[in-house]
Amino acid sequence: MVKLRLKRCGKKQRAVYRIVAIDVRSRREGRDPRKVGFYDPIKNQTYLNIPFILYFLEQGAQPTGTVQDISKKAGVFMELCLNQQTKFNFQLMK
Repeated sequence: MVKLRLKRCGKKQRAVYRIVAIDVRSRREGRDPRKVGFYDPIKNQTYLNIPFILYFLEQGAQPTGTVQDISKKAGVFMELCLNQQTKFNFQLMK
């Protein structure tokens, strides 16, 4: 199972986090299949690669609490709902 979670990087007392899609059984600093964004809590900056996040969520990836909050602020789940409604309507039209 894949999770979207934070991977710590940066210096001591100056943490910056990468948002990665990683297997549940891997450790926090383990090898990640895909980097999908970053989060800097000190400067309060975020960057999200929304198409990749949507892809992993559609494939069944589960976001952790912090990643879910960051994604919710960016409106990722609104786009996910719109994509699912579009697919559902497309299937009804066939």
